[in-house]
Amino acid sequence: MRYAPTIARLIAELGKLPGIGNKSAQRLAFHILSMPSEDVLSLSDSIVSARNSVRLCSVCQNYTDRDPCSVCSDTNRDPTMICVVENPRDVSTMERMRDYQGLYHVLHGVYSPLQNVGLDALKLKELITRLQQNDKVREVIIATNQTAEGEATALYISRLIKPSGIRVTRIASGLPMGSDLEFADDVTLSKAMRARHEF
Repeated sequence: MRYAPTIARLIAELGKLPGIGNKSAQRLAFHILSMPSEDVLSLSDSIVSARNSVRLCSVCQNYTDRDPCSVCSDTNRDPTMICVVENPRDVSTMERMRDYQGLYHVLHGVYSPLQNVGLDALKLKELITRLQQNDKVREVIIATNQTAEGEATALYISRLIKPSGIRVTRIASGLPMGSDLEFADDVTLSKAMRARHEF
């Protein structure tokens, strides 16, 4: 379907967002066009404002609008543990469970040669520097995704850190709550069996 050039451009720009296909981009575009002008201005202003004011925390590399971020500057957090995650949204996921009270380090990706993402593209140097400058850290928890790239990144990080004497752990993987054994794949079942614990 042919649209006016300005509408076509809006659809094309929205379609660049992750998880937004052509139909979703069209739906969003027409929703934006039907919004009151002040709401559209508020939306565009919030996007520009966030893009201009948000930066990386100098400590954990998470997105923040103040440095250090609220987690790193929280004196109630446990400074002996650092949880390493792939991206900023993983910090929000971990915080949602409310069980973990340590600190974080965000890699901003994983090692993926097929996608031309080398180890230099990750925030690994910052992690190592942080560990060298902070003798309080006793454990690094690696919480990268359970993918081939996530596993390779976790293995590399553990090899980097272990010589320092800091304990390196990996989050357990296995069956999600509410799932049935018959629908689990072999790798997931195998990992669940290896990660079993005393009941």
